[in-house]
Amino acid sequence: MSRFKYSNKIKTGSDVIALNVIAYVFLGLLALFCLAPFIMIVSGSFSSEKAIIENGFSFLPQDFSLEAYKTVFKEPYVVFRAYATTIVLTAVGTVVGLLLQTMTAYVLSRKDFEWRNAFSFFFYFTTLFSGGLVPYYILITRTLNLRDNYLALLLPLIFSVYNLLIMKSYIKALPDSLIEAAKIDGCGEFRTLFEIVFPLIKPALATVGLFIALAYWNDWYNAMLYIKSEEKYPLQYFLYQKVNNIEAYKKLLSNSAASSVAGSVTLPTQSLKMALTIVVTGPIVLAYPIVQKYFVQGITIGALKG
Repeated sequence: MSRFKYSNKIKTGSDVIALNVIAYVFLGLLALFCLAPFIMIVSGSFSSEKAIIENGFSFLPQDFSLEAYKTVFKEPYVVFRAYATTIVLTAVGTVVGLLLQTMTAYVLSRKDFEWRNAFSFFFYFTTLFSGGLVPYYILITRTLNLRDNYLALLLPLIFSVYNLLIMKSYIKALPDSLIEAAKIDGCGEFRTLFEIVFPLIKPALATVGLFIALAYWNDWYNAMLYIKSEEKYPLQYFLYQKVNNIEAYKKLLSNSAASSVAGSVTLPTQSLKMALTIVVTGPIVLAYPIVQKYFVQGITIGALKG
C-alpha cells in the first residue's frame, strides 16, 4: 500500500512538471504571437517605402532606410513641442483625475453617507445616455469658451465613471474597522483618505492611473475639434496631421500634369506610419512594466466586486 502511494506521488509530481512545461511553452508562443505585429512595425519603420510596396511587411527590415524617421524629425523642435504638450497634459490629467475619482469613490463607498446610492445612480445613469456631439461642442466652445485652450484637452478626459466603479469596488473591499479606528484616533476625512486608504489601494491607483494616462496620451479627437493653433497640438494630432499632409501631397502629385515628377518622387507613407507608431507608443511601452504588477490585481478586483 505504501509502495503504491509513493509511486502515485512520483507520478503526480511528474504530471505537474509536464503541465508546467506545456503551460510555459503555450504562454511563450502566445507572447511571441502577440509580439509579432510590434516586431513587424519596428521592421517596417526601418524599411524603404519602395521595398514595402513591392514586398509587403516582414520581420526584418528590407532595404534599410531611415527616411521615415528623418521625415518625422524634419522639424525636431515642433515634434518635441508636441511631445511636451502631451506629456504635461498626461501628467496633470492623470494626477488630478486620479485624485478626483479616488475622493469620489471614497465618499460613495462610505456607509455613513446617506445619499451614496442616489449619487451612485446619478453617475451610472450618465453612462447609459449621451447628449451627442453638438451640445457637447457648444458646451466646450460657447458656454465654457475653451476654444483653442489647453483646458479643452484636459477637462473632457479628467473623469470616467468606469474608472470610478473600479476604484469604488476596491475601496469597498477594505475593512470598515480601519476607518473606525482612524476616527477613534482623531483622524479627519482627508487624513484618513491620504494616510490610510491611499497606501492600501496601490493596485487600484496604478490601474486607474494607467487608464487615465492612456486616454490622454492617445487623444487626438478633442484636439481636432477644439485646437486651431499648431503650436498647441498634442503629439497624436500633430502626427495625424503630418500623415494626412503627406498623403494629400502624394495625391496631388499623382493627379497633376507633372506625372513624371510624381513617378520619380517616393514619399515614405507606409514606413512613416510605422515610424509614427514607434514614436507614439514608445513611452507608454516603457511605462507599462512599472505598473504591471498592480494591473492584474486592480482590474480583477473591479471585475469581481463591481
